Amino acid sequence: MPNIRSAEKRLRQSEKRRIRNRARKQAVKKVIKQIRIHLAAGEKEEARALIPQLAKAADKAAKGHAFHKNKASRIKSRWMRKIQSA
Repeated sequence: MPNIRSAEKRLRQSEKRRIRNRARKQAVKKVIKQIRIHLAAGEKEEARALIPQLAKAADKAAKGHAFHKNKASRIKSRWMRKIQSA
């Protein structure tokens, strides 16, 4: 437990940020999981329909600094390629 007031504040801030970042990352993982399920079932069109949702979730995570912008681009690129080749 922090003893200094500013350290207590930093603890509160970091906890809020951790929760917010976790939610943003979970949103990306959720869409990826849906895409995986559709690709495993051979439903390419349903997986393709989720690309905008994946892009939106990844970009929001990058904008909020949960991911680096290059990581968001990498996620989008990889999953678009996987869907195209399926």
